[in-house]
Amino acid sequence: MSSLTRYDPFTRNFDDFFKGMFLRPVRFDVDALPELQVKLDITENGDAYQVSAEMPGVKKEDINITVDGNLVRISAETKKETEEKKGDQVLRSERYYGRLERAFTLDADVDDSKVDAKYADGVLKLKLPKKARGSTHRISVN
Repeated sequence: MSSLTRYDPFTRNFDDFFKGMFLRPVRFDVDALPELQVKLDITENGDAYQVSAEMPGVKKEDINITVDGNLVRISAETKKETEEKKGDQVLRSERYYGRLERAFTLDADVDDSKVDAKYADGVLKLKLPKKARGSTHRISVN
């Protein structure tokens, strides 16, 4: 026993018309473009926060770190240029420019005069010491 299906020529032609229309004619090498997201690991010990930020393909000179109280902002400019030649003829040339940025708040203010930052192998390591809290004073009301 066979089943019957309804044939609608308009729908079939309409679907075939748009088939492949949204495919990109150029294929990008996914590994050639850096991911525009800074991935973070943050740990806390008694007197400081330890931050590990993945920033592959970024030069140390292009990294900016700002601390304002408990707000930490990490940013960097990134660029990648590749050119593939065969003799004097350029077969492919690609340029990518972008900006990485990540901001986060911590539970305690950071002592920005004692921040330690190191960058190696695409990973930024920050030691963010907590700001010492002022002593509490009892205020008498007159």
